Amino acid sequence: MNLALFDFDGTLTTKDSLDTFLKESVGKKKYMLNMFKFIPYFILWQLRLMNNGVAKEHLFRIFFKGMNEEFFKNKAKEFSLTKLDSIINEERLKILREHQENGDRVVIVSASMKCWLQPWCDKEGIELLSTQLEFKEGLFSGKFLTLNCHGKEKARRIKEHLNVNDYETIYAYGDSSGDKEMLLLADIGVRY
Repeated sequence: MNLALFDFDGTLTTKDSLDTFLKESVGKKKYMLNMFKFIPYFILWQLRLMNNGVAKEHLFRIFFKGMNEEFFKNKAKEFSLTKLDSIINEERLKILREHQENGDRVVIVSASMKCWLQPWCDKEGIELLSTQLEFKEGLFSGKFLTLNCHGKEKARRIKEHLNVNDYETIYAYGDSSGDKEMLLLADIGVRY
């Protein structure tokens, strides 16, 4: 059996699902205000004084800290099932489906959040490894439950989830420096 690993944002999509989700979930006015609040963290990240996982956690804290878990997850599920298909790159989805038809094990490995990727992955019959949010007492804590699934963490999660030696050929598809370690695990790595 072969293994096919896919990044999500920019690889299977035409634009970033995070930014699309943020806009959809809070509306234009609040989105602009929250992005203004995020500027200091964005600058630190751009200057490489803060890693992307820490900056991203700050972004989620600014947008969603204290939000009711059920409300948030319902919003994420609705976004997943009504909006994600509109940003999917059909040519690349076709490649993923060819792997499925060939009987390959297909896994999406993404820094995006499980809450809005899982419903879409379930609909498509795809396994998912991704970043997860922490909820405490029914509210978003402002923190991640897992490390941001990016870079070295992608490779670590893959190795934790499955035995890469069990597969005849490993394919990996990515589009950014955050996919480098995942692509290095593959026999055939495709960078878009």
